[in-house]
Amino acid sequence: MHLDHLGRRQWLRAAAGFAVAPAIIGRARAATLKLKLSSSQANDPKYANGRVYYDFLVKRLKSAGLGEQIEVAFFPDNQLGQEIDVINSVKLGVIDMMVSGSSISANIVPLVGTFDLGYLFSSFPQQTKAFDAGAAKPIEAALLKAANIRIISWAYNFGARSVLARKAVNTPDDLRGLKIRTLPNPVITECLRLMGAAATPLAFGEVYTALQAGVLDGLEHDPPTILASKFYEAAKFYSLTQHNFSPLATYFSDATYQRMEPKLREGFLAAASLAGADTRTHGLAVEKEALDVLGQKGVTVIACDKAAFRARVMPQTTNFLTAMPQARPVVELIQATTV
Repeated sequence: MHLDHLGRRQWLRAAAGFAVAPAIIGRARAATLKLKLSSSQANDPKYANGRVYYDFLVKRLKSAGLGEQIEVAFFPDNQLGQEIDVINSVKLGVIDMMVSGSSISANIVPLVGTFDLGYLFSSFPQQTKAFDAGAAKPIEAALLKAANIRIISWAYNFGARSVLARKAVNTPDDLRGLKIRTLPNPVITECLRLMGAAATPLAFGEVYTALQAGVLDGLEHDPPTILASKFYEAAKFYSLTQHNFSPLATYFSDATYQRMEPKLREGFLAAASLAGADTRTHGLAVEKEALDVLGQKGVTVIACDKAAFRARVMPQTTNFLTAMPQARPVVELIQATTV
């Protein structure tokens, strides 16, 4: 009886252990992967592309059943540093993700600057059609090879980039000598110089105070960003030069990519791509609305002589292709794409 009793107790302990073990294993497998997502823009859920993309990504992860397995922490307003520092941190794997225009990565992989050529794209739908045809593939491959950064989705900056200034700008002559902030990127800086401006590269986080202090006469950006960042408080004339339909990229560290479990990675990449498509749709919808709101806030929207600006900028593409012939297939595919 004593031996039978001991055997029964031991058996019960063993059975309890087997019951608990799967639960422990299950918890281990469900350990949350935590990712950091950076954006230079304001924490605005409607007009700031980084926050909009983040919200769509979280929704897509939840709908795919990955909401408890992947946690994305969002850091807007340059909280993790200026964009040039963040893109290098993504390269090193210190920061997992970044939402920004293609322009910032041209500082580390010059071929990406192809997308910054003035008047290269005619519209955002044309851009998407060209990318679907393969125009973005050489850029993506170069960024991965040279900088260990993957682009996991393409979207749009929320409207074409145009010029916001303290004075009315209708022609290239009106722009002459004005200190217009550009991205710290040689291609887009050259575009603004050809348009007539005194192009002034400056980090995004420093633009507002520079406008207030009179260090800048204006900047070039899309309408929702100007609204979300309140740049209209310091400059009241917005000229629709529409010199760049800038693609919006989600940069993803290859180091993070490599450490993800393959099945989880597959689901995450699918959600990231769908969030990019959601962000494109949202961006097209809010551009006109943002222009209307800027008008309500006292900004004069000017239908400037866009053809004159385009004519001034056209030599840029020829010069760029001479210096970087490997960009020619990308440019030719984009130019051949119509909608």
